[in-house]
Amino acid sequence: MHGQLIRWICYAIGYVFITSGVIKLIVPYFKGLFAGLGLPYPELTLFLVAVIEIACGMLIAGRMYIRFATPPLILIMAVAIVLTKIPILTHSGFLSFAFEARLDIVMLILLFLIWKHVV
Repeated sequence: MHGQLIRWICYAIGYVFITSGVIKLIVPYFKGLFAGLGLPYPELTLFLVAVIEIACGMLIAGRMYIRFATPPLILIMAVAIVLTKIPILTHSGFLSFAFEARLDIVMLILLFLIWKHVV
């Protein structure tokens, strides 16, 4: 991949995950959301997810340790899709799922791209 393109992809990924992590830490809504998902220790899980998103997002935006920073984010996105988007697919249909999962899917694609193509 061209260096300039990778740089902008890394900035975009970093932006999404850094802002997502920060919002999870400061907006109380997410505590209830995580508790409603049936996750064990929802507040601790929320905190860990937020910190991982911020740390890995910063590493990717800085194009540092990309091969180590992408797998945790891929895992977070995959779990988010399974826990929050698949229920939409089963209850509301494909179009609702496609709309609600659009950012998750784009982030997964971009994460796989940089994971496979960045040395």
